[in-house]
Amino acid sequence: MARRRNSETERARLVLAQEAARIIVDHGVRDYRVAKQKAAERLGVGSRGSLPGNTEIEAAVAEHLLLFGGESHENRLRLMRVAALSAMELLSSFTPRLVGPVLVGTADENSVVNLHVFADSPELVAMELADMGVNYKPYERRLKSRRDQLDTFAGFEFHHNHNPIQATVFPVDGIRQAPMSPIDGKPMRRVDANGVQELLEHI
Repeated sequence: MARRRNSETERARLVLAQEAARIIVDHGVRDYRVAKQKAAERLGVGSRGSLPGNTEIEAAVAEHLLLFGGESHENRLRLMRVAALSAMELLSSFTPRLVGPVLVGTADENSVVNLHVFADSPELVAMELADMGVNYKPYERRLKSRRDQLDTFAGFEFHHNHNPIQATVFPVDGIRQAPMSPIDGKPMRRVDANGVQELLEHI
């Protein structure tokens, strides 16, 4: 009986993760917690214990894109990675790293290219963009560090190769330790331009 209950719980978690993935992809919801809550409301699930974790939802997003995105998803992902590589060349003096959905393959039409760049001050990045004639808008992002505290980082959003790029600025020594991923709580995966080139060769 306990085994049946467990399998029913697992099934409920899977269905909820799939619905959350559909909400994320179809409606452009970026916050996994919000997508999870919306999915729970739609399916009439109230128990917090049966809600899937972020890693389960990320896996469901990847599966959803694979099943329903097909060739168009692959083409979009390729174009976004090409744009990422080109933007990284643009900002090469700040040792850029690609992070997020474009890196892990869960990017959709609502995603942006997320870069981490490293400089003595955000103003240096802003000046470089301005010198290149790139129009940008500043933003701030709060990210959790390994000390389990939230730090605020400046960033700049601009369009490049018809894709929105967000470059979040870290101190120069911030390249040694990535902030925690909101998905699984582990250090964010980062890759340099060579890593992006390898991804493009294997897509």
